[in-house]
Amino acid sequence: MDLVAPGFRCSDEELKGAVDFIESLGLKACVPKDLFRGHTLFSNSDEYRYQHLASSLKSSESKAVWCLRGGYGSLRLLPKLKRLKAPRTPKVFLGYSDITSLHIFLNQSWGWSTLHSPVLDRFGGGRSKPLELKEIQNILFGAKRTQEFANLKPLNELAKKRFKMEASVEGGNLAVLQSSLGTPYQVQLKGRILFLEDIGERPHRLDRMLTHLVHSGVLSGVRAILFGDMVLSDTLERRKIWAEVVHRFAKSQNVPMFRGLKVGHGPAQRILPLNTRSVLKGGSRPTLTLETGGN
Repeated sequence: MDLVAPGFRCSDEELKGAVDFIESLGLKACVPKDLFRGHTLFSNSDEYRYQHLASSLKSSESKAVWCLRGGYGSLRLLPKLKRLKAPRTPKVFLGYSDITSLHIFLNQSWGWSTLHSPVLDRFGGGRSKPLELKEIQNILFGAKRTQEFANLKPLNELAKKRFKMEASVEGGNLAVLQSSLGTPYQVQLKGRILFLEDIGERPHRLDRMLTHLVHSGVLSGVRAILFGDMVLSDTLERRKIWAEVVHRFAKSQNVPMFRGLKVGHGPAQRILPLNTRSVLKGGSRPTLTLETGGN
């Protein structure tokens, strides 16, 4: 298991905890001694972060790459990654938040399936939940071939109708996904189900980002939209997001939309496979079932 830090760094204690956690699973943690260097905005220089990420993705010595933390920085690595030839053998790739940039790249440019999962500093810092640990073990070791999300909440009338839809899921952090618009790394959503989550965004900023998605035309051809956790500390702000922003957005788009995925920055952070076969069902008992991937 290669441990990478394409964005921010975590603490030395969390890094040690992450290594201990990986080894507790019976896996070998591959992490260079100079992973964190200097006092820059990021865990290391752009060149180092790219080289380490590229070598980890290509290494024949490991079968998985797990990001230690999100934050910011992955976006800066995409131009060089674009020039990198895809390895013959795909790997399991895990992370979320800022790592959305890398998920989109690996899903679209290399055709890999990836796992939107908690970052490693959550396990290294002792903040994980028992369900997360169980899911990680089952998926990494092939004991679980599908991941199911039940009790989804319809956000518009189309979501209340009975239907069965087969498509892959793409997306992640809304702010990061929005930053891809108008670039060579823009997310492609035609024929896909879009997943969105975020943290710390005020209602007007969330509305601005959703409106930007609409105006950009990137939602043309999207099959459905799923909302994970939209985390805010202010209860009133959180209510405004759902009552005034998301519901209005849901009514304005001619695709079924749901909320209720316990995925993202919330207290429960379940694993969401990206770019795998999935089945979304609407009606009285909406569910999303996804293959976990065969990488």
